[in-house]
Amino acid sequence: MTNRRRLLVALGAVALAAPFSGFAQTPAAGMHRIGLLGVTSAADTETRLDALRAGLRKLGYVEGKNIVIEYRFAEGKYERLAELAAELVSLKVDVIVTYANIGARAAKQATTTIPIVVATSADLVGRGLVTSLARPGGNLTGSSVFSEELSQKRLEMLKEAMPRIKRVAYLMNPGSDVAEPNLRAILVAAKALKLEVQPFEVRSPDQFDSTFAAVSKQHIAAVLIQEEPMLSSNAKSAANHAARHRLSSFGFAALADAGGLIGYGASHTDMFRRAAVFVDKILKGAKPGDLPIEQAMTFELIINLKVAKTLGLTIPQLVLSRADKVIE
Repeated sequence: MTNRRRLLVALGAVALAAPFSGFAQTPAAGMHRIGLLGVTSAADTETRLDALRAGLRKLGYVEGKNIVIEYRFAEGKYERLAELAAELVSLKVDVIVTYANIGARAAKQATTTIPIVVATSADLVGRGLVTSLARPGGNLTGSSVFSEELSQKRLEMLKEAMPRIKRVAYLMNPGSDVAEPNLRAILVAAKALKLEVQPFEVRSPDQFDSTFAAVSKQHIAAVLIQEEPMLSSNAKSAANHAARHRLSSFGFAALADAGGLIGYGASHTDMFRRAAVFVDKILKGAKPGDLPIEQAMTFELIINLKVAKTLGLTIPQLVLSRADKVIE
């Protein structure tokens, strides 16, 4: 097998966790070049990128045959996104695919001409990245969720699962541009639910140990974890730290799969698969500014009964009956 073939196989499987900077491929005549700007790592996004590639294959696009995908991953170091986005622009890719508001912002700051497809993001209008959902304008389109409403829904579920709880910790990354809006929305919901919410900031996984210990010292029984790339990509570590301090952890859907108590959120695999449709339309000549922003349609509620038993909690039957997946 040639070195080039080995590289394409590795890229297709997303087998490498390190960034692929410096491995620019030369597309043959007639091939389209797609830039993938990853906010976290290849390993963290493997399932979602598989969904993107599956969506592209369904539409007739196959890596090495009629498309080349240039992968760049920031490994959770948000400060690298500008540099990696600029790299993709310099390669003259036909379209950039990214995810999360921070990835969308980095791509948009790097180019006003190359089309950008955002696979998953929070409120793109509210963050000033597009003009409107129906007519985004500019060079960016894709799919979005209303993260503030999702955060409020998670807090409501927390209260339903633990009716007697009075205080909740909110773990947030202040480096994320959705942290403060989500906190404001949560505080509004908390007032209606008669809950006290105490925010705790964490900028990197290195701070998990001290942060979860601080939550425990405050005698808070449950922690709501913000959905954003750094925290989502370290879901297992966050869940493990919560369990170590006997804290009930709530948050995005993948958190429950990683060992948290309850997770709820949009299906990111569906949204990445849908991103392929946007790419196809753009490669066929559509302008991104004319393609309406889509809202997530599929949501998942995952409950980890294994964790509940470890914590000595009984999840109300009404909550269990709504679960899409129960881990026992």
